[in-house]
Amino acid sequence: MSPYNAGMKIAAWNVNSLKVRLPHLEEWVKQAQPDVLALQEIKLEDSAFPHAAIEALGYTHRAVSGQKTYNGVAILAKQPLTEVCAGVPGFDDPQRRVLAATIGDLRVVDLYVVNGQAVGSEKFAYKLDWLARVTQWLAEQLREYPKLVVLGDFNIAPDDRDVYDPVEWNEAILCSTPEREALRAMLALGLNDSFRNLEAGEGHYSWWDYRQAAFRRNRGLRIDLVLVSDALAGDLRVAGIDRAPRAWDRPSDHAPVWVELA
Repeated sequence: MSPYNAGMKIAAWNVNSLKVRLPHLEEWVKQAQPDVLALQEIKLEDSAFPHAAIEALGYTHRAVSGQKTYNGVAILAKQPLTEVCAGVPGFDDPQRRVLAATIGDLRVVDLYVVNGQAVGSEKFAYKLDWLARVTQWLAEQLREYPKLVVLGDFNIAPDDRDVYDPVEWNEAILCSTPEREALRAMLALGLNDSFRNLEAGEGHYSWWDYRQAAFRRNRGLRIDLVLVSDALAGDLRVAGIDRAPRAWDRPSDHAPVWVELA
């Protein structure tokens, strides 16, 4: 592998407002030290992005695709970012949910997948269409960039192991058969759920509702994923979910997820 990718730690975090969660981001980065960090739901326009604060953390290279109040994605890196692409070419979507960049010989795609609101709703139909379009584009990305990482908030729990109560969530939004089939179609391109490559057990979640003491009771879902291409699967050393920031004051409802590549 190239020097850029030797011992590289790559993380994703839905911060649910970067303005609110910037102190959390600063604290977590100092502890975790990811080389590349993909953010989702930054909820601010590009002009409001806190470049100076982020650079002070060592991320001298940044790509941002922001949106006021909603959505928004960013990629932070300690090495140069090239071939930056915001959105899916040919897909005229006003929602800022997709950002891609190259670091060395590694292609990173940051996704904030549509929530979908409720099964059968217009937003659910939009989610499935969005996933189909993104999957088609990822097939092209994979042909061009064999060393591909696709990560972020997928708003889909891959299977029942990723749900605290599969009966309660049966065919509900985030856990429905059409959503899971859409995710499987994405994986079938030649992508691997890094966490599941290394950990088969239940009870590992990345999102907990703010209500009903869900975090304290560990009533969560694993919906934040790091997918790695077949070309990188052999370099996968560790994958994890860092629950600690979810217990901090005024937290995001998501925990950071991360992998280390040899």
